[in-house]
Amino acid sequence: MGRTRPAWRGFATLGSIAVLAALTGGGITAAGKTQASRPVTLTVEINGVLHGKNAAEAIWLSRDVFPRFEKSMAARGHPIHITLVGSGVSGTDYANALALDIKAGGGPDIFDLDGPYYGEFASAGYLKPLDKVIGPQVSRWPGWKQIPPAVQAITQFNGQQYGIPGGTDARVLFYNTRLFHQAGIQTPWQPTSWADLIATAKTLQQKDPGIEALQIDGGAAMGEATTLQGFLPMLAGAGQLLYSQTTSKWQGNTPAMRAAANFYHTIYSSGVANAQLQLGPNGRNQTFQAFAENKVGIYSESEYLYESVIVDNGTGLYPMPNRNQDVGWAFIPAETPGAGLRGQNFVSMSGGGGTTINPNSKHPQLAWDLLTYMDSTQSLLRYEPLKQFISSNRSVNKVALASDPLLTFISQKVLPITAYRPSLAVYPQVSLLIQQLSQNLATGMSVSNALHSYVTQLKKTVGAGNVTNS
Repeated sequence: MGRTRPAWRGFATLGSIAVLAALTGGGITAAGKTQASRPVTLTVEINGVLHGKNAAEAIWLSRDVFPRFEKSMAARGHPIHITLVGSGVSGTDYANALALDIKAGGGPDIFDLDGPYYGEFASAGYLKPLDKVIGPQVSRWPGWKQIPPAVQAITQFNGQQYGIPGGTDARVLFYNTRLFHQAGIQTPWQPTSWADLIATAKTLQQKDPGIEALQIDGGAAMGEATTLQGFLPMLAGAGQLLYSQTTSKWQGNTPAMRAAANFYHTIYSSGVANAQLQLGPNGRNQTFQAFAENKVGIYSESEYLYESVIVDNGTGLYPMPNRNQDVGWAFIPAETPGAGLRGQNFVSMSGGGGTTINPNSKHPQLAWDLLTYMDSTQSLLRYEPLKQFISSNRSVNKVALASDPLLTFISQKVLPITAYRPSLAVYPQVSLLIQQLSQNLATGMSVSNALHSYVTQLKKTVGAGNVTNS
């Protein structure tokens, strides 16, 4: 699936640490303290364990968040105990186990869930909108003001909010400033259309035919990177998402799909993108290495490329010694100015997850208070030293990412215009069809034939009535 940030809990409220008094078993006295009540146990489940997968989150919760919240509640006369349930399995296994527990009427009070699963869980009845579980106070939570509306979509389905979004990421265009200068292209660089992007790639290729001028992931071997890093941003640049929650239909042979397909056909047929690089089993790593060796001009990727692959700090997969000087970044342009999703000039796609409340919880109000405490700005700022990530909370990012210009650019400029993959169980199957579509285009199939093949298979996968061609 490309690189998706773990389902960190991401936002919070400035000043939402106060735990309100309408808690199970307790009430407010005239002195403002809650009456004593029986101890309550809450469970929180994450796909992480101490000394293992997502250890930073497990440490932060068990050693910081939970003790502080328990102490606060005890001082109010409402003793509670919070239990962390940790897993260290694949995302699919984690989600499947949760679904079985909730279906049986059990499960944790609060749990992390990756973004693409929210629609599946909601459709199956394993999740309910937060305001149905908690009440109207959900919409009054000040923390929503810290989360860009586009980012809130991580945990939405059919226009309703099912959880609080956590960490996220975004796709941008990285470019090699050394190659740009050699080709006489001024930097900083920002293409304003697909034609502008392709023209720049052609200039780079003419100056140095030995480089990969433009890398837009394509083909089955690239896997989800093809869909998330490559095709979906171009589709958004043509004004559409792959699936419409408004019409409940998938994009078939629509104008936007034809535009995105034509873009792929153009870059490979013109030679500014290397079709052979997409087809090998190790094409993505080969591209990473080539970029680090100053052999790729423009590359559509997430911040993972800059922060984890080419970083020269002893942890990079392919260290790039002069990364800070030789690498720039830019927005992904719409097909033409204003033609992008929501009428935007620039677009992006993001991954991510969030945290939600089990509708089976016997203590939903208390779970909501804990959830908003976890997602408070103060709590999240104590998490950042353990694991730097792009929070969905603007205030957290402003402080935590101040020393990182790329992450600051993404959090402040890109997240407000981003979009997310459909949170439906069938999405992975549709993604495979997108990967094959792009592979057919990269290997010379005409746009009309490639789209005909795609739509034929799409109808078999999602049902003919769920596909639109207009």
